[in-house]
Amino acid sequence: MKQLKKIGVLTSGGDAPGMNAAIRAVVRTAIFHELEVVGIRQGYTGLLEKQFVPMESHSVSKIMSRGGTILKSSRCPRFVEAEVRSIAHDNLKEAGIDALVVIGGDGSFRGATLLYKEFGFPVIGVPGTIDNDIYGTDFTIGYDTAINTAMEAVDKIRDTADSHNIIFFVEVMGRNSGFIALNTSIATGAEATLIPEIDTEIQDLCHYLEYGRRKNKSSGIIIVAEGFGGGNAAEVARKVKEILPTYDTRVSTLGHIQRGGSPTCNDRVLASRLGYAAVTALLDGTTDVMTGQINGDVVYTPFEQAVSRRNDINQMEHKMAQVLAL
Repeated sequence: MKQLKKIGVLTSGGDAPGMNAAIRAVVRTAIFHELEVVGIRQGYTGLLEKQFVPMESHSVSKIMSRGGTILKSSRCPRFVEAEVRSIAHDNLKEAGIDALVVIGGDGSFRGATLLYKEFGFPVIGVPGTIDNDIYGTDFTIGYDTAINTAMEAVDKIRDTADSHNIIFFVEVMGRNSGFIALNTSIATGAEATLIPEIDTEIQDLCHYLEYGRRKNKSSGIIIVAEGFGGGNAAEVARKVKEILPTYDTRVSTLGHIQRGGSPTCNDRVLASRLGYAAVTALLDGTTDVMTGQINGDVVYTPFEQAVSRRNDINQMEHKMAQVLAL
């Protein structure tokens, strides 16, 4: 790898709390090492449209507490086309950018690894997604904030559920992953958790609710991950109502509030560590990998593994959630 003089940084895909802290770490680490930094707005779309912004140390002042991303983000379906990626590479070279840091999820990393494989362009990823489903890191940037947001919302919903003897079906994000649902469920003492990784029959859920009623449980919280195979929260509630017509049920979909808000301390520190590690790795000649943190240590996982594998749900924690909800 030739000596680096200028690096680019972009955020891609769904926004996640802590992305700004990662941007800050990338910019200031690069400047410390006397590199120029270019921020690329609107993710890969901005890369195609040359939305390049020079970044200085003051460009990232006072952004750590802000949710979202100051560089904006987008999804760019066109990037799957080889000719489109060629345009992106040409734009990088024209701007004098020698390497790229991509902050995002698995879709963002698929685009990043193709830039390296097709053009030999140095690129490193930083995992930013609330779903916590990226292989190669114990936690992704934004996950901790998302589960705290969900927990606070469910705590408030619990007050109404108890006051009116209602069964609430609360839908949280997690299209292919139940991490948010499971940990929110444990933290709020939910009566049941429905996640994509584990098949749950609606009839079994109803039997469980009936058992709870016999134990004088007159209200309840059912956490449903949006990717649950048995349907979304509204569909699950409808099916339960058909079997248990005397139950008073309500549905609450938390939606995009889980993406927003000021990041937690854990997310700010994690983002800072991984952003710093991304730049230092590029300086050492490392490329085509994602930075991550496992057991407290910074690690580097090849993009090929990061996008082809998934973090697994802890089966013991799922069992624990069931036991503690009795």
